[in-house]
Amino acid sequence: SSGINAEYGGTGGAKSDPGAVGAAIEQALTAGYRHIDCALIYRNEKEVGEALRRVFDAGTIKREEVFVTGKLTETYHRPERVSEGCVQTLADLQLDYLDLYLIHSPMHLDPDSPRTDVTPDPLNPSLAETWAAMEKLVEAGQCKNIGISNFTIPQMDEVLRTAKIRPACLQVESHPHLPNLELLEYCKREDITFVAYSPLTSPGRRPGQASILENELVREIAERHNASPAQILIRYQIDKGNGVIVKSVTPSRITENLAVTDFSLSPGEVSQLSAISDSLPSGYEKRCCKWDRFHNHPRYPFED
Repeated sequence: SSGINAEYGGTGGAKSDPGAVGAAIEQALTAGYRHIDCALIYRNEKEVGEALRRVFDAGTIKREEVFVTGKLTETYHRPERVSEGCVQTLADLQLDYLDLYLIHSPMHLDPDSPRTDVTPDPLNPSLAETWAAMEKLVEAGQCKNIGISNFTIPQMDEVLRTAKIRPACLQVESHPHLPNLELLEYCKREDITFVAYSPLTSPGRRPGQASILENELVREIAERHNASPAQILIRYQIDKGNGVIVKSVTPSRITENLAVTDFSLSPGEVSQLSAISDSLPSGYEKRCCKWDRFHNHPRYPFED
């Protein structure tokens, strides 16, 4: 078990402005969130770490009550660099261990190139090699669980073929425009927890993409349950058995996004929401987080 409890919402620091994420983390933990999603590439882990330290030092919330996720960035895929990436995250977050450490994407980058470059690593470390190094982090007590993010089914198969420790979870974009049902069914078969990011299609919505919050069906279901459209979209993930990461730095929305435990969606409503993607016009870009700069990478996972 990954330890991810769908009923206890997750929040993270993706695309948060400097100075805003720390306050948002403190507000989220005070409101009742118990899953904090971090990544080295977000470039705000030191601020998150300071917020976590303030909360833990206050004594009202203990470290063991909070599930903290970190992610191995693309320049650390070489087996000898995996531990270095984890140690950096632990130092920045001021933690002794992570509850979950993910390979942020299947793509590797040259660690000797400028940070803004997207040149693949010329040593071409395999996913199996990187995963084997991730397993050593568990053995060393640096993280309790390991998982993957933004992987395709063939890429997950590659990891599973040689894994001694199976991935605890897959974290991918998911919402009614992009329910990723094939990936979800795969995860269910393989007993891998499915964790949805960008469940509200933002931040990160691309030009020309409609807001799922404004969708007529979403609003109709929200009215039926006396809930907000955002709460419906979060509950949509929970009622599929998924974990969910919701990003906000607005105190009122942080609280609202967690208040989803007093109702549930019917199986019919879940199916209706999943079917929204089938009604989108041909050629419509369903994905918000497409990592366009990486499009020519040989392991680019978003060709759909």
